[in-house]
Amino acid sequence: MNEATQDDPPASMPRIGDAAPPFEAITTQGNISFPADYAGKWVILFSHPADFTPVCTSEFMMFASMQDEFKAYNTELVGLSIDGLYSHIAWLRTIKEKITFRGLSDIEVTFPLIEDITMEIAKKYGMIMPGEDSTKAVRAVFVIDPAGMIRTIIYYPLSLGRNFDELLRVIKALQTADAFSVATPAEWRPGERVIVPTAGSCGTAKDRMDGAEEGVECIDWFFCTKELSADKVEATIRVGPTGQ
Repeated sequence: MNEATQDDPPASMPRIGDAAPPFEAITTQGNISFPADYAGKWVILFSHPADFTPVCTSEFMMFASMQDEFKAYNTELVGLSIDGLYSHIAWLRTIKEKITFRGLSDIEVTFPLIEDITMEIAKKYGMIMPGEDSTKAVRAVFVIDPAGMIRTIIYYPLSLGRNFDELLRVIKALQTADAFSVATPAEWRPGERVIVPTAGSCGTAKDRMDGAEEGVECIDWFFCTKELSADKVEATIRVGPTGQ
């Protein structure tokens, strides 16, 4: 084993169910201590490859335009790239003053954008993928819950912009699963049927199959669903005003 390998071992990537690795950082909104400063809130921590690039610009405009909608579900946004603070500030000013995308213009980014010129945080979170680029972060998304635990991880290559409807759907689905002790099926949206966890005993499973559990419908012993209205979901997980 050579000396460089000994001095710089590969970073262990955090996993779903792990505590979010803590760090201190300088951002466009001041210094932050993560995740401590966000205790009690959900957070989307995301990385982008570089300032002054077109795909990243379109994503920041989408994030900023949806910031209030994420806040309505007790969710904060925190961005990161390996660029410096002054680059961040100049880029965000350019976005506000010059860029139009999908009818969006005059977009001001007010959530924190982390300076990470040493790549320390990016490496801690496994955002650097050498096979994709050794000097830029990929488009990573970490959803972190109010207890500071990682609940979802999504990675995109440099060339692929993120789907923001899906990111908001993930937040709603995670919060719904926690609040109602259910799971959400493929393509689930609030108002659609949810998955009831598999019964823990033969008697309970038989009751479900026989229709003894009110509101629960079973296609087979392992596939049971129930109705959960959008109104009930929204009343439970939404903290902001309705009608957005």
